[in-house]
Amino acid sequence: MTIPGARPSLTVRGLILDVDGTLVLSNDAHAHAWYDALQESGHGVPYDAIRPLIGMGGDQLLPRVVPGLESTSAEGKQIAQRRKAIFREKYLPHVSAAPGSQALVQALRARGLHLIVGSSADSDELESLLHIAGIADLLPERTTAQDAQHTKPAPDITQVALERLGLPPMQVAMLGDSPYDIQSSQQVGVPLIALRCGGFSASELQGAYALYQDPQDLLTHLDTLFDPMTGDTPTTNAAR
Repeated sequence: MTIPGARPSLTVRGLILDVDGTLVLSNDAHAHAWYDALQESGHGVPYDAIRPLIGMGGDQLLPRVVPGLESTSAEGKQIAQRRKAIFREKYLPHVSAAPGSQALVQALRARGLHLIVGSSADSDELESLLHIAGIADLLPERTTAQDAQHTKPAPDITQVALERLGLPPMQVAMLGDSPYDIQSSQQVGVPLIALRCGGFSASELQGAYALYQDPQDLLTHLDTLFDPMTGDTPTTNAAR
């Protein structure tokens, strides 16, 4: 575990949670689904060119791997829909929760933190992922791709999540796994707690406020990461 620059403990009341690669080990599966969908459409994009871009939404990823192909075009929409179907049918059954995901969310709730999901996934896919981690009932407040014009690394999803929390940026942190989470959080002034379990290296996650291996690692360091004044009372959070 590393806390870059030995920064002071955070005092926050709200936390925005990414899911893919953060609470659920789905990044490789998403990359394979994109690879398959692009191959079917005649675009021979190497897997290794796709995998580093996972964490972006499809609207951001497609033009990067196939220059000139916009996600809003007929072909772009067809590829995105096929990717979604392939992911659900071929890869989702083999996706697992990141170690400690459920216990971490339970511990964050117990500290009185106001939690909201901030994900580039659509609502249906997100629901399936949250059920895999056993946290769907623990995280009723969610922001998805449908709530924003542009997905990560654009700030839209993070900004909407922040507004729904009803808290100023100085009272909120974000949990994510990719450089695109960092870029999105920085644009709205929210510190990013990064996890390595999404497959990105420490150097790729420079700019994170703190860096941990996975939810279990973060869980064991909550007392050092968060100031004792973090959160509201547990009863206040439970009522949300």
